[in-house]
Amino acid sequence: MHLVNANGAQIPALGFGTFRMPGADVLRVVPKAIQLGFRHVDTAQIYGNEAEVGQAIHDSGVSRSDIFLTTKVWVDKYRHADFIASVDESLKKLKTDYVDLLLLHWPQSDVTLAERMGNLNEVKKAGKVRNIGISNFNIELMNEAAKFSDAPIATNQVEYHPYLDQSKLIEAARKLGISITAYYLMADGKVPQDEILKEIGARYGKTPAQITLRWAVQQPEIIALSKTATEGRLMENFDVFDFALTDEEMAAIHRLAKPDGRIVNPGHLRPPHWD
Repeated sequence: MHLVNANGAQIPALGFGTFRMPGADVLRVVPKAIQLGFRHVDTAQIYGNEAEVGQAIHDSGVSRSDIFLTTKVWVDKYRHADFIASVDESLKKLKTDYVDLLLLHWPQSDVTLAERMGNLNEVKKAGKVRNIGISNFNIELMNEAAKFSDAPIATNQVEYHPYLDQSKLIEAARKLGISITAYYLMADGKVPQDEILKEIGARYGKTPAQITLRWAVQQPEIIALSKTATEGRLMENFDVFDFALTDEEMAAIHRLAKPDGRIVNPGHLRPPHWD
């Protein structure tokens, strides 16, 4: 697996995501994912499974120092005292004294962005966090976050899949040295049914899911989050580094993007104006 170098952070290009994964599934699947070769695990305070993720890493038999661990602070914990307490709680649950990457989970808040970025920088200086980042930020907010931060931003974790054109955001992130971490890559079940992805996959003996994961990690500075609660699919999701898509195939997948391709747009979080 190759690493993405983003403002000094060395991030494994393929991560194992735990969104909407119950604790029992985390304890069952994540140790096997790590044993298979995954070295990047993504969770969040709001997922409610940090304790199980911490236990799963411990149970894997792989050293904590060999795992790139990401978690996120939820929007109701952005004020300074709440933020610090939230990070300390996450570290306790994760059974570690640091995380490799800490993200602001969503941009909308009554707390100023300057304060939020200051909080991120504070926990980084304290050694609780190795790298800092953001999630679901548009171009304008990403640029503002970079201006308010002394430490460089490692990633912006956003929805990205073949049906959503994120080229403007990706280009803006690259100018700042920021990687893009792609979530919802399977597009809520659309990817496995896509005829074009099936056709490309047939040329390599790969599934549409593998083609999509490969499409993501083959792009410069893109990190792909995969997720499965089915142990049998772990190898499928991991086995995407033994082939490469042609320029024509990459372009064909990009052409699947639609104007209404966005899936994640929760009104209660006052999502930004998307680019």
